[in-house]
Amino acid sequence: MLPKLTDVEARIIGCLMEKSVTTPDHMPLTLNALTNAANQKSAREPVMSLTRVEVQRAARALAQRSLVQIDENFKSGVEKYKQRMCGAGQFADIKLTKAQFAIVTLLLLRGPQTPGELRSRAGRLYDFPDNDAASAAARELIDEEDLEHSLLVQLPRTKGRKDAEFMHQLCGPLDLEAYAAAAAEGPGQSAAQERIAALEQRVAELEAENAALREQLATERGA
Repeated sequence: MLPKLTDVEARIIGCLMEKSVTTPDHMPLTLNALTNAANQKSAREPVMSLTRVEVQRAARALAQRSLVQIDENFKSGVEKYKQRMCGAGQFADIKLTKAQFAIVTLLLLRGPQTPGELRSRAGRLYDFPDNDAASAAARELIDEEDLEHSLLVQLPRTKGRKDAEFMHQLCGPLDLEAYAAAAAEGPGQSAAQERIAALEQRVAELEAENAALREQLATERGA
């Protein structure tokens, strides 16, 4: 049975998954770092404006379900967070390869995406050699015999696009019939837009690294 997440919880899990790969030296994340990651204006769809209180409340709710681990410094009272929902470890609820981990992370952070978008946006999460490799990793997570409870599904192809999009169902089962009706008039995405998306992802990673370094320096100076 898949865990069911709210949109905010999905964003938090996605951020913790992303940062565990792109900035592992700064894991687990502080509340400030997690809030900044959740509210990034690039590589996030939709863009959110969550408060620290909202992020902390959602992270604690996830911890109660053993999907997030909270490490607390009892001297300073600072909480730090890492996710336990997805991974290769024996305690992960959802066992994933590195390629699958990248796919789920991107879908949690940016919603439905084609194989080309997944490949170009993966950045340091995983190096997909081509679109087919990204598609194959996503298809491995589709249960064709039980789509309602499948981790991923493939959405009906949008008019003007060469490939159909993949999406996770961690926020509940998707209405594929409704997607099919809406797909008839959906816009396509050009190769130039995909390249821009990849650059946005890289900028977001660098911004996150800089924010983490600034926070680390501030902590060391205050020690």
